[in-house]
Amino acid sequence: MPLFEYTCPGCGRTFEKLVRSAQTERDFAECPTCGNPYSARQISVIAVRGTGSHSSGAVSLPSSGSL
Repeated sequence: MPLFEYTCPGCGRTFEKLVRSAQTERDFAECPTCGNPYSARQISVIAVRGTGSHSSGAVSLPSSGSL
């Protein structure tokens, strides 16, 4: 099941939710704080943990034009 991040327009809270594959087309989720059913799904950055000199585990993307 994919993990999505949502932001509530009512209270401003950001939260994560595991979503079943049949529900991945829905762009909204209910806020666990205020109950607003229209919390919008956010675009997430993929982080990959590896064994390198980067302590954060995030992957650096190449700059424009340098593939």
